Amino acid sequence: DKYVFNDSKDYKYNVFAYDFGVKTNILRLLTEKGCRVTVVPASYPAEEIIKENPDGVFLSNGPGDPEPVKYGIENIKKILSAQIPTFGICLGHQLLGIALGGKTYKLKFGHRGGNQPVKELKTGKVEITSQNHGFSVDFDSLPKDSVDVTHINLNDNTVEGIKCRNIPAFSVQYHPESNPGPHDSRYLFEDFTKLMQENKK
Repeated sequence: DKYVFNDSKDYKYNVFAYDFGVKTNILRLLTEKGCRVTVVPASYPAEEIIKENPDGVFLSNGPGDPEPVKYGIENIKKILSAQIPTFGICLGHQLLGIALGGKTYKLKFGHRGGNQPVKELKTGKVEITSQNHGFSVDFDSLPKDSVDVTHINLNDNTVEGIKCRNIPAFSVQYHPESNPGPHDSRYLFEDFTKLMQENKK
């Protein structure tokens, strides 16, 4: 059932988090950025979230193949249609990619460990990231007129981040919340709060 993580009356952003296997540290980092986080089960109806008019929706990490998670993909499509700012990590990133019209595939060699080099295409900056996944979003399947690839893996050039042009949504394949591992990507939580601030009604 749904629950509020670390409930506080002093918050700036009301966020709903889909739990596909969420890590506690992600929720902790969101609350540190001023979010009140309501965690909901993976199959929680999007209509119920939309009714609450939240500032943002977070799509969590989780294990396995994203393709069979049909209920999650359908819910994400509805969240995107409602133009609610959305941030996905790992499995959440893959599900967002599918919801946007892309496909995923199984990697020959999964990305594991805390030293995966990822390049942000806009700035050329390289981040050392923590990863643990066996599937990837297919670059060629993404709709080029509405979705930009923002990050790539320097080991195999696979997609590591995407951003929508017409919808306030973005995601990354890696784990910016990792402890004790690299903290190069913690800025993504700040990016999410900026996106919510820009879209506040």
